[in-house]
This record gives sequence, structure tokens and C-alpha cells, in this order.
Amino acid sequence: MGFGSFEKILQVLDILEDASTGLSFDEIYAKLDAPRSTLYRYLKALTNAGLIASLPNTGYTLGPRIAELDYKMRTQDLLVVVSRPLMAELVQTTPAVALLCRLYRNSVLCVHQESHPEAMRSNYERGRSRPLLQGAASRVILAYMPPRMIAKLFDEQPEQFKAAHLGESITELKAVLRKIRQRGWESVEGQVTPGATGIAAPIFDSGGHIVGSLSLTLNRVGMDAGDVFRIAERVSACANQITEAIGLQIDQAEPA
Repeated sequence: MGFGSFEKILQVLDILEDASTGLSFDEIYAKLDAPRSTLYRYLKALTNAGLIASLPNTGYTLGPRIAELDYKMRTQDLLVVVSRPLMAELVQTTPAVALLCRLYRNSVLCVHQESHPEAMRSNYERGRSRPLLQGAASRVILAYMPPRMIAKLFDEQPEQFKAAHLGESITELKAVLRKIRQRGWESVEGQVTPGATGIAAPIFDSGGHIVGSLSLTLNRVGMDAGDVFRIAERVSACANQITEAIGLQIDQAEPA
């Protein structure tokens, strides 16, 4: 199979991922630039692999293999494995939802969640992606992305940056992101979950590159600045522990 064919197969998965219901062969064909005979082969291969499934009168949907891969990720992904106990400890004494998020394409994806029994339900659940411009968990990642990537994103969607109060020019945007980096954390009210405050800190890989964020979502707004700072310090400390643990695990895994 050539690389072009592989890309087309991934496009089929993207098409089904974006659909709210099952899609028929003709509906997929209308969205994919490929001959009908080729699409038949793609659908057969994906079905045999369990990545998609179909039932009469429902069309094609994502298949059971996706659930299996999700389980494998939760048990094997170093970021999740390292973060889980720290997140559980973080919410033991704070009525909040702890979210672990990854940078994913040009968005941010929640990959793990821990909740206090009395915490509200967050709108940002595991498996859901969010724009890079909305919410503390996203914006703290944006602040540490490479400058060229940030400039490219701004050039592509300046109105969205303006609407998110991140600046009307690249100069203003850089100033906002610089303040986030100077603090080492970000706090935002009501951007993702109404009536809630999100406080997030960055997580880096062993090379110092941003990979994600750790955040707490609390069911209140208008918080005292001192309370926000104290919680941000706790979140930052946990995020730093995750960063250090990731680096240690990678160092131990590398051959001497």
C-alpha cells in the first residue's frame, strides 16, 4: 500500500469521526476523492481491522477496535500513566475536575479526567477536542508553542484570536502569551464550562517541548486572587512532577 492510499484510508476515519450518525457508502464516496472500487477496498480493510463497523440501515460508524485502542492508550500512554495518581491526589481535597490534555493537530484533546465526588461535570470530557484559543487548558499550551506556529495560526484566523481576547495583532498576542509564560500558568472563567473557573499549567517532554497541560475546573467564578494563586501553585507543582517523571522514564528506557 502506497503512502497516498494510507492517507486516503485515514481520511475515511476522519469522515466517520466527524459524522454524528452512520454514513452510507455513497455519503462517504461524496466526501472522498477516490474511485468507488478503491473505496470498497478501503472500507473492507477497515472493517476487517475492526476500525469501522456497519449495520443494516445505519451505515458505517467507527468500530470496536477504537474502544480497544482507547483502553490500550489509558494503560500504556506514559503521560496518562504518570499523571493519573497525581491527578487523583489533586482532587482529593478540592471539589474540582482535573483534566489532562494533549496538543493534538491544531487543537487540544482531553486524554484523562479525575473528579472529586462533589465536583461539577465539566464540558471538557475525555476524548473531546477544543480549540487552542478557548479555556485555560488550551491557552497555556498555546503560550509555549513555537513562535512560527503561533504566527501561522494567527495569520489563518485573526478574528478568532480577537474574539478570544488574545489580541488584535501578532504583537498584542505575543504580549498576552508572554504574561502566561511569566506566570507559568493560566486562569480563565467560563470559556468552556459556564460558571466555572479553569486553572492550568504546562507539561513538557524530556526535550523541553510542550506536550500538554494539567488543569483544574472549579464550580465558581469571581474567585479571590489569592485563592487562584494558591490553586495555581498546586496545579503547577503537579505539572512539574509529571514533566520530571516523563523525562526520568524516558531516560531509564534509553539504552546505556
